[in-house]
Amino acid sequence: MSSSTIPRAPLAVRTFLVRGLVAGLLAGFAAFAVAYVVGEPPVDAAIQIEESGAAAPAETEAHSHAEGTEAHSHDEASATEGHSHGEDAAVSRGEQSTGGLLTATVVFGTALGGIVGVVTAFATGRLGRFGPAASAGVVTGLGFLAYYLVPYTKYPPNPPAVGSGDTIGARTADYFSMVVVSVVAVVVAVAVARAIAARRGAFTGIAAAAVGYVVVVVVAGLLLRTHQEVPDTFPAALLWQFRLASLMTQAALWGVLGLVLAGLLDRDWRRAGEPRERAELVGAGR
Repeated sequence: MSSSTIPRAPLAVRTFLVRGLVAGLLAGFAAFAVAYVVGEPPVDAAIQIEESGAAAPAETEAHSHAEGTEAHSHDEASATEGHSHGEDAAVSRGEQSTGGLLTATVVFGTALGGIVGVVTAFATGRLGRFGPAASAGVVTGLGFLAYYLVPYTKYPPNPPAVGSGDTIGARTADYFSMVVVSVVAVVVAVAVARAIAARRGAFTGIAAAAVGYVVVVVVAGLLLRTHQEVPDTFPAALLWQFRLASLMTQAALWGVLGLVLAGLLDRDWRRAGEPRERAELVGAGR
């Protein structure tokens, strides 16, 4: 009997949680590296524009959707942790872009890893024949899509010097509304895919669920308000660099999380099957 067909003892939820926390911790360090290298330069440039008065002043918004968890404030007193960059700031800009950024990405990454680990434990065995490693890949992929990428297309992050303080509340509410709709829609889509796949096959189930998800998020995007507050004087190239850095940081966070978690779970899964494999081999030799 091949090892791929040998039933294995299920992994405990605690195993998924611990592996998720470890993977999230490493993903947080990876996100920090990307955010520091590609995210901080456009933030510094935007802060200089704001302080020079070349663009409308922005206020910090407590809307954190990590640039790996760089705070995704839409007026974004920074793409990282909601920077206070004035002379009277309690934390200096240098501390914000190093220790503060590292703390934010590591804490967020670890917490996210724990959540993804637990969700993977629930998903394993409910996604067809996918084992823990493949399930981790599906969960992280759908998580990145639903939690970050789709809301990003409607409400991309803005650097310092962009955004009006009068619209912070509205922009924050609309952004989180999009996140909630997207996450709930993807959960429902997975349930629908499973139900249809059981009757019509996997391809039909996945296709129907994907179409349904796209319809829901497109309608939500059309219904939610659009906030266009980028000043005409703000450099388009700098805006693009900032938003690309945010996307790259999140991709690094979710990508490393998924790869490390899948690798750890695959190792545990194989180890769980070793005693049974040995018993099968001993039995066959008698």
